[in-house]
This record gives sequence, structure tokens and C-alpha cells, in this order.
Amino acid sequence: MASFNKVILVGNLTRDPELRYTPKGTAIAKIGVAVNRVWTNEAGEKKEEVTFVDVDVFGRTAENVGQYMRKGRPILIEGRLRLDQWDDKQTGQKKSKLGVVAETVQFLGGTPGGGEGGAPAASGAPRAQRPPPPAAPAGEPLEGDGPPESDDVPF
Repeated sequence: MASFNKVILVGNLTRDPELRYTPKGTAIAKIGVAVNRVWTNEAGEKKEEVTFVDVDVFGRTAENVGQYMRKGRPILIEGRLRLDQWDDKQTGQKKSKLGVVAETVQFLGGTPGGGEGGAPAASGAPRAQRPPPPAAPAGEPLEGDGPPESDDVPF
């Protein structure tokens, strides 16, 4: 049976991006996005439902998100669903969480001071420092955008 895994979200960041690097130098930005749904019920009352989604962004796109996006800014994300599973260290129970891996990201809206596009005003928050890029041994390709293949993610 065929399958299809595609997610498109438009919402606002719930927190400043958390930018880190793997030991191999791949950038990873963890962001939270709030997506609202507004509807009118049978009684004519307006209702609102907010869904909070955790999103992982990789590579150069992650660096751009870390540099230009801040809490409250609108964003469009295209990506895929990913189920993370682990054993809770305290209780030993199996845990799981559904999240999104971004494939493309588009910054929406203008800068807080007006104008379109561009970078928002600096927040003074410290930035993660990028380690020097690794030298690839002869015949081996360098890593591109996308999640690392091993468990060297520093979260």
C-alpha cells in the first residue's frame, strides 16, 4: 500500500529557536509552533482551538531560523511527521511524541519595525557558535540538510 507523509503548517513561534550543532557540524534548530483553528459552533458562538507542534529544522535552514526568527513571529513550514519513541529513565515506561521534521521553511510577515522581509531586531540572546566544518575524507560526501543518521544529536 502506498503512503504519503506531508505536513504544511502556518503559525507563530511559541519560543525562541534553540540552535545547536552535532559533533559533525550539522545545525539543528528546535522550534515550537502554535497553530490556531477558529470555528462557529451550532449555537453561533466562536470557538478557538490551539495546537502546539514541535518542529526540528536541519542544516543551513536551521541556522537561518536561529538567526532571524523569534518568539511570536509567523512562519510557514512544510515537512513530514516523525514519531519519537524512548524509555522514560525515571519510570521505565515507553514514551512517544509526534513531531514535524521541516523540509522547507518560509518566514512570514515583515520586520517588527516595519518593512517586508529582512531580519527582526536583535534580541541580545546568545547564539550557538558553529564548529569548523569537518574535512571529508577523500571519496566521502559531506553532510547536507536533513537529520543525522546516528545518535549524535546534542539534545
